[in-house]
Amino acid sequence: MKADSIHSRRTFLQQASLGISASLLAAPAFASHSLFTPPQTGKPLGVALVGLGYYSRDLLAPALQETKNCRLAGIVTGTPAKAEEWKKKYNIPDKNVYNYQNFDRIADNPDIDIVYVVLPNSMHAGYVTRAAKAGKHVICEKPMALSVRECEGMIEACKKAGKELSIGYRMHFEPTTQEIMRIGQQKEMGQVQMVSAGAGYRETRTGHWKVKKAYGGGAMMDMGVYALQAARYVTGEEPVAVTAQTFTNRPDMFREVDETTTFQLVFPGGALANLHTSFGMSMNYLRATAEKGWFRLDPFSAYGGIKGESSKGPLQFPKINQQAAQMDEVAYCIANKKPMRVTGEEGLKDMRVVEAIYQSVKNGSRRIELKA
Repeated sequence: MKADSIHSRRTFLQQASLGISASLLAAPAFASHSLFTPPQTGKPLGVALVGLGYYSRDLLAPALQETKNCRLAGIVTGTPAKAEEWKKKYNIPDKNVYNYQNFDRIADNPDIDIVYVVLPNSMHAGYVTRAAKAGKHVICEKPMALSVRECEGMIEACKKAGKELSIGYRMHFEPTTQEIMRIGQQKEMGQVQMVSAGAGYRETRTGHWKVKKAYGGGAMMDMGVYALQAARYVTGEEPVAVTAQTFTNRPDMFREVDETTTFQLVFPGGALANLHTSFGMSMNYLRATAEKGWFRLDPFSAYGGIKGESSKGPLQFPKINQQAAQMDEVAYCIANKKPMRVTGEEGLKDMRVVEAIYQSVKNGSRRIELKA
């Protein structure tokens, strides 16, 4: 491994060990190229999970057993059997269990500080707004909502209530991904010229909400956001133009939403991005080409096992629980009145591009200009 690569990585880790960095405190558009392990401060904040599907059951709830600054305090579910199972497994008291009809009563519960919305995409805007009105801070899973207008309404609702809103972009808290951001944004290998990324899997659940338009389904809304995020956080810029195409191999299943979408972005610094997402094939990679080298992650958006490499050598960082790191830092920032690493505005920026992607597809892959 080359000496400059070793020095860069050592410096990065030394700076990270000093605590929250100046870049995070300043809250720039991308604050994520700084590894931050929040210290344990005071009483852990209570988190209520809204929606107890796979992501809550298999990832968020277990992660909350590892967190220091927050804890699993409540649940919201429309299935009584799930409520009983979770109460027993996590020792959740009856008074902290809600359904979708009495959800607003959460306002009267001091045990719950943060509401984490883990529902179908079409329900994000409504429950984020209701949580804010109930006086709770909010984490909302990606994509933030169905439209720019919904995103703007969610941000306004939280601001009006004086509550924080963070979007569940867990990769911003993953150390190897943070190093990729740092290399690209700080131009360690010169100007980024091309970003290629793909995120997808083969969806076979014909009745699942992810293949229903009314619920905000489709590959672009689900896995496509990862590829879009990759291009934005590698360059540290917002795209100025987009073209896009969709393809369907299973029209009987994908009548309402896209099965595979490819899209191309142009960035103001000259970088191009060629991005892919699919519910018809598995892919999980990110590669960036710069003036003086290359860097990549493969896989790049998995729940674990993120592997990085560059033309200077391997990128090796500690393995973490992504969801625990995300929730711990959000709780730390709330408790200490620090700016969020991932804000509602970050989700809004993605949705502006997603809307342009749909517009391009609708107009025969026409180039759509985006406002700076």
